[in-house]
Amino acid sequence: MSTAQETLVDIRGLEKRFDLSGGLLDQLRFRNGRIERHQEHVHAINGVDLSVTRGEALCVVGESGCGKSTVARTVMGLLSPSAGEIHYDGKRIDDLDHKAVLPYRRKMQMIFQNPYASLNPRMTIRQTLEEPIRFHQPELSASGVADKVAEVMQSVGIDPDWGKRFAHEFSGGQRQRISIARALAVDPEFIVADEPISALDVSIQAQVLNLMMDAQESRGLTYLFITHDLAVVEHFGTRVAVMYLGRVCELADTATLFSSPRHPYTQALLSAIPRLEDDRPNHIRLHGEVPTPVELPSGCVFHGRCPYANDRCRQEIPQLIATDGGGQVACHAVEEGRL
Repeated sequence: MSTAQETLVDIRGLEKRFDLSGGLLDQLRFRNGRIERHQEHVHAINGVDLSVTRGEALCVVGESGCGKSTVARTVMGLLSPSAGEIHYDGKRIDDLDHKAVLPYRRKMQMIFQNPYASLNPRMTIRQTLEEPIRFHQPELSASGVADKVAEVMQSVGIDPDWGKRFAHEFSGGQRQRISIARALAVDPEFIVADEPISALDVSIQAQVLNLMMDAQESRGLTYLFITHDLAVVEHFGTRVAVMYLGRVCELADTATLFSSPRHPYTQALLSAIPRLEDDRPNHIRLHGEVPTPVELPSGCVFHGRCPYANDRCRQEIPQLIATDGGGQVACHAVEEGRL
């Protein structure tokens, strides 16, 4: 586990619920001769604990709807947590007001999934890159801002002379490079990348990944990298957190997780990666459907699809426990020695 001195971002007991009930009149139900109030919520995140160590790339993986992107947006303050705390460099930031959180906005930047939607179509690339610099570094002169824009464009492989163009004049890979440049423009320490290559062609994905890795090495960046592509995780990640239905079920360094996964869901997930080796494990086929996040199952959220589930799994929520390999797993079967 990371020590307090090494931890840059600390997420404690994070929860996020989205209200589906509508207005007060929509919530009222007439039942058994009386009026009752009925509320429903999507339980997107359910008690997530994560620590991101300074200088690492922590990858959060899981299938669609598991809550990984909600974690990213909540950490960045785009969503307010329903419960829990978020600490940055030892300081709690999720409860700060707009003025107090501004210094952290510069230190924390985000790269979004869709490069076609994350750039303003009415602004030139130069204007797009100048805006955060002028906001966070108002002391810079006009020439200083221009030099900064040119430097950051060159660092991501974009010709500074293209700054007068608009976003629609660039390909998807070039747009994502510009999005990375926008994140780097204010010299951040921590970057949340929410599936930054999933919208790109496979031939371009490696270029963008290598660009991000080069930026990490040259600028000392720390990444929280959200993805569903396990091949990318194996290439990019320092550690991996596996999520299922809003909970972290396993956390380990990349090599350990891929060589000896402990949680049944992680084992099934990794068995689905296409491999050329003859000795690769057989594909594990999970039965049943993913439960709805509106009505979470009792106990372990994975028990309905787990071949090792028993009565304890159906009743008691497993907590993350340390494993022999230095990681953590939330599984009663592992704790009891049944798996």
